[in-house]
Amino acid sequence: MSRQHLIRLTGMIVAVLVWATLGMCAEPTLPLKAGIVGLDAHARSWTGILNNPKAEGELADMVVTTAFAGGSPDIPQSMELLEKAVGPVREAGVEIVDSIAELVDKVDVVLILSIDGRPHLEQAKQVFAAGKPVYIDKPLAGSLADGIEIFRLAEKHNVPCFSSSSLRYAPGTQAVLRDGGVGAVSGCTAFSPATIEPHHPDLFWYGIHGVETLFTIMGTGCTTVTRVQTADTEIVVGVWDDGRIGTFRGTRTGPHTYGATVFGAKGIVPSGKFEGYEPLLVEMIKYFKRALTEDGAASDPPVAHTTTLEILAFMEAADESRRRGGVPVKLEEVFDTARQQLKSRDQEK
Repeated sequence: MSRQHLIRLTGMIVAVLVWATLGMCAEPTLPLKAGIVGLDAHARSWTGILNNPKAEGELADMVVTTAFAGGSPDIPQSMELLEKAVGPVREAGVEIVDSIAELVDKVDVVLILSIDGRPHLEQAKQVFAAGKPVYIDKPLAGSLADGIEIFRLAEKHNVPCFSSSSLRYAPGTQAVLRDGGVGAVSGCTAFSPATIEPHHPDLFWYGIHGVETLFTIMGTGCTTVTRVQTADTEIVVGVWDDGRIGTFRGTRTGPHTYGATVFGAKGIVPSGKFEGYEPLLVEMIKYFKRALTEDGAASDPPVAHTTTLEILAFMEAADESRRRGGVPVKLEEVFDTARQQLKSRDQEK
């Protein structure tokens, strides 16, 4: 064999070895090691699902290994849930660490599950700095301005990130999106509990469940919001840019339940029930596996960032409508206010 042929053959062998090595590195090691930030919301339930030795399919591809307890002392519900969760989560084989910095060094992906949306921005900053894919539970943040900043930083660091309610992926709701006998959706009335927590805009705390159902079914494009509030009930009406109307009804008395009535070209059908956390976890795990394999995953989350931000804007516009006595408020006005708040923050730094 000539020296030229030998050099060429050697180059080909090296190329194949490099390709094979990169290919092996591109596939994440399963199960993914997940770290939870905040044990005062879904952490106990989700750990039980993911760390179940009988888990199958996608649910077997991620396990919770590490957690940072977190908690908000000024929210009694947070502290009550935290007290109930830490022991069972530890007993499920999860290491409880003292900081987010310690957590990110031990895991592949992060779930920010703090029930309080206010600390999510600062928590997310530490995850973004570590470059770990992250799911942020709703509310994404304690304000629209913080939500915009979270996604800006995620894009700046090219870190895969998304937020969603489990109601979005309920099989019954997804069936409506595939038609489900309703045809083209012309409107929707979604409902959920809407208890209020004084540190958050009114609908951020619990009304977000029904609002996310509304946007799951209607899609984006809401332009104005009008709100009527009594002691027990919220009625928030959104007008979409194509003339459709979507309504959220929030309740503070009666059954603690979720649902929707969907109006379509072919029929009117019920939807929007809570059907467990597993469907959301399955979508999350699929995304995380793709995010650890594909460079473009950061720009293609399961729920578009623009969708999540429009949900936050809808809820902040509802607050503004209430303050103004129930007049319609444009979402673009709310976005402009949030952007101005961020600009003022930057100037103060």
